[in-house]
Amino acid sequence: MESLNDTKWDVLISGTGLPQSLLALEMRKSSLTIRQKIGSWWIYNKEEGGQGETGEAHAMRASEEQRGTLRRIPGGREDVFADKSIDLRSTRSLMKFLKLAADPTAYPIVLPEWGPRPFEEYLGSQFKISPRLQAPLLALTLSTDPSNQTTVAYALPRIHRYLTSIGLFGPGFGAVLPKWGGLAEIAQVACRAGAVGGGVYVLKKGIESVKQPSHGSTNTEDAEYILSVVSLQGGDVVKARWIIGTPAALPNDTLPDAQKQSIIVEVTHLTAIISSPLNALFPPPAEGSTPPAGVVVIMPSTSFDIQTSLGISSIAQVPPIYLIIHSSDTGECPEGQCIIYTSTTLAQSSASLLLESAIDTLLSSVNEQPTPTILWSLSYTQQHPATPPSSIASNKVSSSQSPSDQQSGILVLRNLDPSLVLEDDVLRDVRAKWELVTADDGDERCGFMQFVDREDIGEDEEDA
Repeated sequence: MESLNDTKWDVLISGTGLPQSLLALEMRKSSLTIRQKIGSWWIYNKEEGGQGETGEAHAMRASEEQRGTLRRIPGGREDVFADKSIDLRSTRSLMKFLKLAADPTAYPIVLPEWGPRPFEEYLGSQFKISPRLQAPLLALTLSTDPSNQTTVAYALPRIHRYLTSIGLFGPGFGAVLPKWGGLAEIAQVACRAGAVGGGVYVLKKGIESVKQPSHGSTNTEDAEYILSVVSLQGGDVVKARWIIGTPAALPNDTLPDAQKQSIIVEVTHLTAIISSPLNALFPPPAEGSTPPAGVVVIMPSTSFDIQTSLGISSIAQVPPIYLIIHSSDTGECPEGQCIIYTSTTLAQSSASLLLESAIDTLLSSVNEQPTPTILWSLSYTQQHPATPPSSIASNKVSSSQSPSDQQSGILVLRNLDPSLVLEDDVLRDVRAKWELVTADDGDERCGFMQFVDREDIGEDEEDA
């Protein structure tokens, strides 16, 4: 490859994480791949029913309660009314809550008073919702924190998003999932599409230092712009108008003080291929809809007898476990099998044992004979840089950076938090940087994440 030394660039993006890749794609318009639809949400109950039962009736339930059961989480008002296990009083309480959570003008009113308080406390005191029915509502938040640490400010907006998204991708579908259990595939597609559009990707050329022009100075050969001098790994020195990256991809002395803090979250992942397709978990989510390619199963912390094995003093310290199950329709495993992706933020050396226990518990509760088994599994721990809370708070107030940051030409993207959902704030942040960089384009600038149809490419170009 030709040397990069002394070259000049309009935009220099450091790193190929999802935020950087989406920004690079937006700079060079192209197309994205279609993701698979998520269908049913299920929750595991270690003890299902039996309250008030004595004698023979209780004994008959004993073996079933030991293995637990899976219950489908209601997807809205109709599902709640149709669930005969919910009594009339509890149904009214749930309806009252769902009405508030679905109203975009109603739920924000409670946040000033209740925002920092536990969500389960809010459900119990304000709606008299029992702990048994609180668990499915907590599951819909996809919170990776223990239930007593999941706040109202975190839970309500996410339940609102869930309720208002149902049907967005077809009858009964409210979300999509990426293949291979993460967002790396999307980042790769974005990088490739950006390269097709004219972007240049260079490996092992991270930014070592940035020398910014003194205040008020301009480059004589580029009087229209102020170019920073960037030293790259390997000795090359380039000039760039805009330098963009996450805190981990930029030199520390270029970061705002709030983003110089080092917050590392450890996430333990487990991927397992299962000997059964687990068809019972993949019913069509609505009449007339197609079967889903993925489902979500939630294992609350009370699902496991793990305190002794993991050395945990209180079960309240254990976050719930989410199992994202993909069918063979995704192309990730052979027909007749399925694949499970699961992870936990529990900071324990034996956290992978917790994930294995979650999968074993699921397989023993699906009532298939013979009991499905794990054919192959892979476990690994990822160290994930997280955005400091102070930076998140300031970013919600304004999506743009300070005037001094804009003048310097250094734009800092938010870290991709280790949650199960790609939050809208990630795209808002990418859009803010894109709008700033392309501000001079005016009316010639296309809409954000709007891609031109490429079917009109000439035959000569396709053959090139």
